[in-house]
Amino acid sequence: MDILTLVGLVTGIFIVVAAMLANASLLTFMNLPGLALVLGGTFAVTLIKFRLATVLDAFRLAFAAAFTDRVEKPVNLIREVSTLARLVRKEGILGLESHQTDNDFLQKGINLCVDGHPPELIEEALAQDIQQTMERYDVAERVFRGIGESAPAIGMLGTLVGLVQMLNSLDDPASIGPAMAIALLTTLYGAFISQLIALPLADKLQLKAEDEQRNRLLIATSIQNIMQGQNPRVMTELLSAFVTPEQRTALAREREA
Repeated sequence: MDILTLVGLVTGIFIVVAAMLANASLLTFMNLPGLALVLGGTFAVTLIKFRLATVLDAFRLAFAAAFTDRVEKPVNLIREVSTLARLVRKEGILGLESHQTDNDFLQKGINLCVDGHPPELIEEALAQDIQQTMERYDVAERVFRGIGESAPAIGMLGTLVGLVQMLNSLDDPASIGPAMAIALLTTLYGAFISQLIALPLADKLQLKAEDEQRNRLLIATSIQNIMQGQNPRVMTELLSAFVTPEQRTALAREREA
């Protein structure tokens, strides 16, 4: 689990709620018509921009990416594919058949190699997989950026509705308060949804997409090198471009050992 996402979300909500409770009751900031206007309006705009299936897939991917730390560290992948390269040099490509991994993309590459497909087909299949995965991340990110853009705008629309109601009822002092509440709270709700939920999730999706793309490119490069019979030490040196300088130093020590 990616605990930092949960910590950030809880901390952000706590700070906003604490600010609300500083000089008022939490009920002061509750206005169901205004909240319904912002949520319903934002959802409607999102459905206009995207298909329902796309929106549902985006939410599933966003929460899976935001709250689970399932992206492997590149240095661990380099160690694993180096082991595979040594195995192939000893037993041939069919030696990969006995190797099982938790990484689905790496397992796909292994299966393609074991099945005896030509390197060109394997390279194309892995490249297509990478492209489709990145497109899914890109669409999900666009959905949440769209929500982040729409929520404040709908909140401002609610503010205008509340101001019109207030101006039309100046002769009735009792109705001015509720109208002003809608005018102000809808902007608050829109900003809250945008800045604390939608845009941070979009940024997290972008970050996870970059991590996923890096790892998949690393695996695809490794599979190509293995198919070419590349020396494991040389392959590890080539793949060190995917890790930090500190991790490169650690890998170099391992190669020397």
